[in-house]
Amino acid sequence: MHNAPAESAPPINLVDPGLYSHGDPFVQWRWLRANDPVYWHPATELPGFWALTRYEDVRTAYRDAETFSSARGILLRPADHGVDPGGGRTLALTDAPRHRQLRGLVDEWFSVRSVRQLEAEMAGITKGIVDKALQQGTCDFVADVAARVPLYVICKMMGVPESDWEYLYELTSQAFAAGDPLERRFAHLNILGYFESLQAEKARRPADDLVSVLATATLDGERLGAEDVILNCDNLLVGGTENTRIAAAGGMLAFLEHPEQWRQVAEDRELLPSAVEEVLRWTSTATHIMRTATRTTEIHGKKIEAGDPVVFWLPSANRDETVFDDPDTFTVTRKPNRHLALGFGEHFCLGSMLAKVELRLLYGELLDRSVRVELAGEPKLLDSIVVNGPERLPVGLTAA
Repeated sequence: MHNAPAESAPPINLVDPGLYSHGDPFVQWRWLRANDPVYWHPATELPGFWALTRYEDVRTAYRDAETFSSARGILLRPADHGVDPGGGRTLALTDAPRHRQLRGLVDEWFSVRSVRQLEAEMAGITKGIVDKALQQGTCDFVADVAARVPLYVICKMMGVPESDWEYLYELTSQAFAAGDPLERRFAHLNILGYFESLQAEKARRPADDLVSVLATATLDGERLGAEDVILNCDNLLVGGTENTRIAAAGGMLAFLEHPEQWRQVAEDRELLPSAVEEVLRWTSTATHIMRTATRTTEIHGKKIEAGDPVVFWLPSANRDETVFDDPDTFTVTRKPNRHLALGFGEHFCLGSMLAKVELRLLYGELLDRSVRVELAGEPKLLDSIVVNGPERLPVGLTAA
């Protein structure tokens, strides 16, 4: 059971980006889980919303896509920004039956069998990235290693020419950066512009890749519109890179902070799969996921009206003490580990298998080569309420 702690309520503000870069959100989440698990968060520059912080509540809401819809957006947005333009058109922002139709187009590419067939090429990509980082000696693990592995892999799957991988790396780095919002917006527009050209080319001359699948797809007897193709390409690129990048870097930071766990995996490589699961739980890089109530419902006696935003705080759910033993301890032997870092239900992450293999290959490459990883400066955490983890992780890499 959730027992209310003796301490008084902390000030609650889950939408302050500084909380995630310089504070401790777990203090607020811990109190909310115990005392007010369905909390009405008052409006700030963002609209007010219901905050779900317990594992079972988040899991149940994920499962009920009819009541908790993705179609109006899955992230908190200022009211004057309006509804997400991808609403009802992309994998992340659709409900059934449209979601199942879109997912059906690309599902096979992310299946266990397809990822296994790609694994040798993924291993080669990972080795090349680690080689370059070792040549540098000192690098930013986020930019030079963690960001490149998933980006290069998804680019290959999408049919992006290898000569363009670095261009998309630069654009995604700018689009995900914590700097100037205008620069981020221009970078994102350039990504959309890139896929506008690529999808047109693939529609004319399709090949064996994801962009060709989307560019030639028909749903309900109609060709998928060019704009929908572009938005879904963007969705795949972002979904296939951002969270894996931060999880890979956040996991490395966790290993640096808990070196005995790294040694444990080094001594028993059979622990690598469970270590990856613990990295995903521990980092929980998607800080929040939003749904919109489609009808009046009730959770723990709180009445949620149709149209109300309902926000799942995934890092809180993944530290729920009623589900996870000793949840605030990072341990690579944790089993079971039924975390929600990759979602649940209809919107369980399409690329979950891909992400796990990418993390396993990256850490495995470092372990196989007995690479010594040491902090070479102060890590900088992201100033964001959307994703959390290292923005910069200076490390020294030394080959054995």
